[in-house]
Amino acid sequence: MYFQGKKLRNELKYYVNIQDYMTLRSKVSAILEMDAHSISTDGYGIRSLYFDGIHDHALYDKNDGIFNREKYRIRIYNGSDKVINLERKSKYGNYVHKETSSLSRVEYDCILAGDYEIMRGAADPLRRDFYHALAYRNFQPGAITDYTREAYVHHAGNVRITFDKRLAAGVNGMDMFHDDLILEEVIGPGQTIMEVKFDEFLPDHIRRILQPENFVRSAISKYVICRERNIVHYKQ
Repeated sequence: MYFQGKKLRNELKYYVNIQDYMTLRSKVSAILEMDAHSISTDGYGIRSLYFDGIHDHALYDKNDGIFNREKYRIRIYNGSDKVINLERKSKYGNYVHKETSSLSRVEYDCILAGDYEIMRGAADPLRRDFYHALAYRNFQPGAITDYTREAYVHHAGNVRITFDKRLAAGVNGMDMFHDDLILEEVIGPGQTIMEVKFDEFLPDHIRRILQPENFVRSAISKYVICRERNIVHYKQ
């Protein structure tokens, strides 16, 4: 599906308890390949720094159910600075579009220090838009999210099934690489977030395994959950 020239993907999210997670994991892993980024059977670590405007529109647009919304984030994997991605995730109802551009550690450090000139004049539209958001729309770091992702892929339909575990918020700073970053888990023990992403269709044999009709879909935003935890801490 395309919208305004962008290819959109379906994105369905669910909270699942530990018993359902174990059952689904066993079934899914039997027929789908584990994501190549995985470093163990538990998956791989994802840590993201989200940005928001002075009026917190990314936070409130999500909570208010605005149809068309977007978020900027910088993402790393397994705590390493070898791969640092700038991403913009646009949401259109149940559909998503993600754009990605790589950053260097020097660029990340400059952005975190509030020195955005290193991004000025970028040829890449995403980097150029991000510079504009930082320099002219006063976007600032809003929250750090951290979790372990167990991901499985299926080429037909470009299907990606993920189980995101141990979601935590960084509650004492906005530097993803800080040695003393404190992470506080923000969802209940035994809860896992299952995400099902696909292009035009979800193959029948995968749908039969997942049985999504047996679970309650949730409008889950890791950014909102972690940002709200930060707000609680900062008010104390």
